[in-house]
Amino acid sequence: MSRTLAELTEGVARVSDRYARVFSIERDGDWYLLKLQEELGELTAEVLRASGRGRKGDATDAAIAEKLADETADLLGSLLLFARHHGVDLEAALARKWLARLEEDAVRQQVR
Repeated sequence: MSRTLAELTEGVARVSDRYARVFSIERDGDWYLLKLQEELGELTAEVLRASGRGRKGDATDAAIAEKLADETADLLGSLLLFARHHGVDLEAALARKWLARLEEDAVRQQVR
């Protein structure tokens, strides 16, 4: 099922709100940034395990690949929460910062 960035953000926010209630976590600007850092660290550990530069223990390659995917999702979820908290329109920012380059390339190709 394909979801828009806004739908993903809303779903992640609902899960995060429940998590904060259950564990009595007060989220502020620092929390969102620190959570991003925590999740990046966890993703880094999984990249190291997947590449043979970290301890695999008795984990199978499939289990490591799944954990890598899960940690990637955690990082993305945390980024969506960070952007929402700070009022960042990620779609607009991506269009301006990244996707505009595609339009510039297309114009350059037409000029040639």
